[in-house]
Amino acid sequence: MTMELTDPLLSQLQQTWYQTIPLSQFMAVEPLSFDGEQFLVTAPLAPNINLHQTMFAGSIYTLMTLTGWGMVWLQQHKQGVQGDIVLADAQVRYLAPVEEQPTACVSWGDTDLSSLERGRRVKIPLTVELYCGETLCATFVAKYVSLPLKVAT
Repeated sequence: MTMELTDPLLSQLQQTWYQTIPLSQFMAVEPLSFDGEQFLVTAPLAPNINLHQTMFAGSIYTLMTLTGWGMVWLQQHKQGVQGDIVLADAQVRYLAPVEEQPTACVSWGDTDLSSLERGRRVKIPLTVELYCGETLCATFVAKYVSLPLKVAT
């Protein structure tokens, strides 16, 4: 069961990005598909271009950050839990220039998010890969943390 952008959940994710992270709208970040285990995201080259006519490194980093964040957000919805998602640590490697519209890809590991329901944070390691066609252009090894939502008293 692959979700396309016409899927309400992917549309909701894109609107969440655009409303809470204005840079994502300027970059025209777009979720492409989610099959429950793999999530694909893209952004056009034009608004993210640098003086070398390739994608700006900051745009690459942002696209990969949002891809990982989006995967955690999607998994929380899939698993029926809620949490505040933050990027705790990340390392990016730029391997080749991005000369065409890229696709960022992340796969879900075996992370159980149910601890959020018990008021405990969850650490989520993810690796995002950025491709231009068949060429791997960047890797992003990250640790996200989902914090339990505080209940108003």
